[in-house]
Amino acid sequence: MQMLNGSNDTNSSDTAPNKDTMSAGSATLDRELASTRRLLWGDNVKEDVFRRWAQGFQFSPDEPSALVQLEGGPCAAIAPVQGFLLKILLSETPGHSFQDLTSEKCNSLLVRAVCTILSQCLAPKYNVAVHRKNESDAETSGGNNHSVEEQSSSVYDTLEQFHRKIEVHSFQTLSEVEAFYTRNIRILKDKYGVLLLLYSVILSKGVAVVEAELAELSDPLIHSTYGYGSQGLINLMLTGRAVAHVWDHDQVVGGLRLRGIERQNDIGFLTIMEHMQYCTVGSFYKNPKHPVWVLASDTHLTVLFSLERRLAAPETVGESAERIFRSFDPEGNNFIPSAALQDVLCAADLVSEPEYVELMRRKLDSENLGIILLSAFMDEFFPGCERGAPDTFTLHHYNGLLRSNPGARVIFRTGRAALLECPMRAASTDAMLTCLQTKWPSIDVVWDDGPSPSLN
Repeated sequence: MQMLNGSNDTNSSDTAPNKDTMSAGSATLDRELASTRRLLWGDNVKEDVFRRWAQGFQFSPDEPSALVQLEGGPCAAIAPVQGFLLKILLSETPGHSFQDLTSEKCNSLLVRAVCTILSQCLAPKYNVAVHRKNESDAETSGGNNHSVEEQSSSVYDTLEQFHRKIEVHSFQTLSEVEAFYTRNIRILKDKYGVLLLLYSVILSKGVAVVEAELAELSDPLIHSTYGYGSQGLINLMLTGRAVAHVWDHDQVVGGLRLRGIERQNDIGFLTIMEHMQYCTVGSFYKNPKHPVWVLASDTHLTVLFSLERRLAAPETVGESAERIFRSFDPEGNNFIPSAALQDVLCAADLVSEPEYVELMRRKLDSENLGIILLSAFMDEFFPGCERGAPDTFTLHHYNGLLRSNPGARVIFRTGRAALLECPMRAASTDAMLTCLQTKWPSIDVVWDDGPSPSLN
């Protein structure tokens, strides 16, 4: 591996750094690269897993700003890039027709989304990984704009060969990185673009820092058998921190300090695994700064977004309390056992002294039925509280996996959403609605052109 000065273009051959700089840099970076490889792949990655991740960032011919995923696995990188791309697009051109976007504009959005992800690493310098081509690579590459079909039939290196051909360009500022990617867009779009971004993120942040954030975990960031990205990798791409959990702040469990999300994020994250009670997604992910959420099934990542800015507003105190109340009502009955009132008041940061709780219990359960209704709770503690979000809004959904789209056409699906008076209980077959109800318990969505989009 070579370490190159950031002023060099990948196509230049007459501006290489001097020999001493290269050799000193190479020794250090060889160690960093070896550590990055172990961090991502572990010791015994299947070659098939590597090849499923070996694809570039390519746009759908049917949806100009939608990235295509060829095989299962790399959604842990592709979905976050798609999310940040949409955040930039929605912030700058509200109401814009997605079909009007030129390829040049989409390439610019891709570069800026990648730079946003790198910026979150808070790196002292930015190390951008590139893949050194040989003649056979150039023949099969198809240039900067080769199609999805051409990419899927390309000849691939082994993991060992891929590593031997990595070079690293170092930059001091993000504007230099953006200019470099803009001049060399093929780095992102050729067949190793997704992997090169992962290496760039880890090399920029520093392997030791990533390992420290993953302190309680020993598994690689990419599963060596199935090829999916870990939660630590997803969090690294979404927040710049490779923490393993999705709750707010850190929590101490069994004497261990387990790291979560430390602040409100630019884009959000929701998972159907919360409905299955495998995890708890915190407010920082559920209520991001922009109305864009990465959605997780048990095997895949997709993206939900909206032009309705009010969906990104922070929860009102009433909405927060209602969400907490419903967390003690997993069956969606709109009531809790009277005995749970103290826990609800404590979780909602309300007065929870035993004498006060007993007084409220008698008032809210005046007939001594052993239950407290949600409506009675809200009327007592948050009378007249309004929703921050509108009652109806439009949602759009992206699934980059070719086989998960009708006719293998990657396009954005549109749905009309409504927040109802009472929570909906989604049918077990509607994974989309079940996932969305972890944020909006009373949501119902009617999707254009048929049934709910696939989360898988």
